Amino acid sequence: MTFVRSLTFALAVIAAMPASAEDYPVRPIKIIVSTSAGGITDVAARVLGNFITVKTGQVVVIENRAGAGGNIAMDAVAKATPDGYTLGVANTGNIVINPYLYRTMLYDPLRDLVPVGSMGEVPLFMVVNGRFPARNVQEFVAYARSHPVSYGSAGVGTTPHLAADAFNRLAGLDMVHVPYRGSTAATTDVISGSIPMTFVSLGQYMDLVRQGTLRVLGIASARRVSYLPDVPTFAEQGFPGFEVGTWFALFAPDGTPKEVVDQLNAYVRGLNEDPDSRKRLDAAFLEPMLQNTAEFATQVKADAARWERIVRESGVKQD
Repeated sequence: MTFVRSLTFALAVIAAMPASAEDYPVRPIKIIVSTSAGGITDVAARVLGNFITVKTGQVVVIENRAGAGGNIAMDAVAKATPDGYTLGVANTGNIVINPYLYRTMLYDPLRDLVPVGSMGEVPLFMVVNGRFPARNVQEFVAYARSHPVSYGSAGVGTTPHLAADAFNRLAGLDMVHVPYRGSTAATTDVISGSIPMTFVSLGQYMDLVRQGTLRVLGIASARRVSYLPDVPTFAEQGFPGFEVGTWFALFAPDGTPKEVVDQLNAYVRGLNEDPDSRKRLDAAFLEPMLQNTAEFATQVKADAARWERIVRESGVKQD
């Protein structure tokens, strides 16, 4: 082998090697998002992408690949080169619900993806029409035990559906599920009075809550939220342990160097110290999750065990 060929070969080997955390990133990063543009998952990805660009000077390309409950996007991430330059932003359902909900999957999100960190979480709220004769969860349960009640959801197998189904069993109710094509349609029918109740992340509906068009009966979280301090948790209303929310997080392909994963986690946590990023996350009602990679990985594992039980008890399956 000539000197020139040897040098060319050596340079090719070096170029193929992942950069160290000290050098990372040295070229543009692609973030594949599990939903279409405009939703909270997309917002979280774009806030993070902008922050990384400001910090590093490297372009971050956001690529939305909606479909199959996020499986299309996260399968692409799982199969990408594990060098830190193809990442994914997903939500709770994509990672810890889909493995138990779908009969077949082309990848295992709990094995083929590395949890990096969460940009925040959004709890689910039980909401009713502002004229509904119940002002809290206990009153709703009492009403539902003496009247036929249905509930709407964003669709079969969605987090709002599984949450309501779990509450149905927990409270010993016999509510009828009415699936819709998305939370907007379900909430619209709650507003019109066509159905009594749905579970939803409030975000876009906060004005309707303030106007009294929608009434929030309870928050499925461990603690109250700052933007609705008067709304009690389910635990405070006699249903301890009923906590259902959605986190929005960054994932990398399995095999990504730990140093790179830790650097990415530092960017994720840095969002909460950056005024502009925090303002944008607050506007999407994302509650902070200040966790290192190990802490977030532990939460993902615990959430998977909990959702496996919830999905199994629901009996819901998707093709």
